[in-house]
Amino acid sequence: MTTTDTNQTSKLRQAITGPLLFLFILGDVLGAGIYALAGVLANEVGGAIWIPLVVALGLALLTAGSYAELVTKYPKAGGAAVFAERAYRNPLVAFLVGFSMLAAGVTSAAGLSLAFAGDYFATFIDVPPVPVALAFLALVAALNARGIRESLGSNVVMTMIEVSGLLIVIATVAILLGSGGGDVSRVGVFPDGVSPINGVFAAVIIAFYSFVGFEVSANVAEEVKDPARVYPRALFGALLTAGVVYLLLGLAAPIALDPDRLAGSTGPLLEVVQATGVGVPAWLFSLIALVAVANGALLTMIMASRVTFGMAEQGLLPSVLGRTLPNRKTPWVAIVATTLVAMILTATGDVGVLAETVVLLLLFVFISTNVAVLVLRRDEVGHKHFRVWTAVPVLGVISCIVLLTQQSGEVWLRGLLLIAVGVVLYFLTRLGRRRTARG
Repeated sequence: MTTTDTNQTSKLRQAITGPLLFLFILGDVLGAGIYALAGVLANEVGGAIWIPLVVALGLALLTAGSYAELVTKYPKAGGAAVFAERAYRNPLVAFLVGFSMLAAGVTSAAGLSLAFAGDYFATFIDVPPVPVALAFLALVAALNARGIRESLGSNVVMTMIEVSGLLIVIATVAILLGSGGGDVSRVGVFPDGVSPINGVFAAVIIAFYSFVGFEVSANVAEEVKDPARVYPRALFGALLTAGVVYLLLGLAAPIALDPDRLAGSTGPLLEVVQATGVGVPAWLFSLIALVAVANGALLTMIMASRVTFGMAEQGLLPSVLGRTLPNRKTPWVAIVATTLVAMILTATGDVGVLAETVVLLLLFVFISTNVAVLVLRRDEVGHKHFRVWTAVPVLGVISCIVLLTQQSGEVWLRGLLLIAVGVVLYFLTRLGRRRTARG
């Protein structure tokens, strides 16, 4: 199929190829979360970790289908905010969708910076975490500003390292099984007193978090070469690859380690490897975890800066945030602004509760994107693009609503407060633009 170059007038450089985009998405999905999620899942479903992971993959693919259609139809920086603006023709709605994405990304990066500066970093150097986290965010910003190709080149290396850590877990358990060890019967055992349906239902939102990250790729669509052809292949390929890795991890972990021990661990995959007796050094896993966290922070901050840039281009944020470096073609003002906000959150935020708020905000974004697919079916564009079955976005909306029902009251309160901040910022921006126009 032939496609029209939809990015000819872009201010950004089209430097992202298919393989780079695949690794961008894979690196963001296979992020730092999975190194701790196995223990949380085991607490809900015992040894049946793989079941909620498979269900979560199916739910993620629904919304991914909507992203594939809209990204290839409108390949512009800003992602979900661009889709909302076109679909609903309401600047406030578009702003809130973009703001939710932006708030989720910056908050996630702040949490990842604290994770980087915590116990894993202390394995090598024991220093106060906040200064390390702030320095880490500054380094991420510098790499982000250097250029999208350089940033994604680093992502290639870091993704290979973090995937190698997950493959080490799978390989060591395979060696354990080959030597006659392990207990395969544990992969289907639920905790005492927990029904399989209730356990899986409670664990799916946790497992869904492990697939969050694919939506970030929509915000670099303007920098992708031939997005109509490249984007769907990279998106679905990365999600399915991550799904296979997670499935193998979900089977491997309870085979090597009793689910009760797994559930009580804050470093479950390290305990799994140690339980196999293969002898992988503990420091090696700490190093791999640091790389995984760094990769997640880099990709998240790339997304946050591109969302900010796209919203500025749409007139939803001050136009200064749309400025780019002349030679590097990177949105440097947006990068500085999002990094400063992340630094403030790093110094003052509660990482655990903020992480749950990230999921809540992204579910609002996903609902908006799934509905936008249906609304924009009447909008014809001058190039070929991916088209998803109509039932997919409908099921995507339903799945997001179901996941929203699993959030606690405290998380809802924090999420609504953040949205309220967004509303205030929106009206302040409009007021500033009106005064500028009058002056």
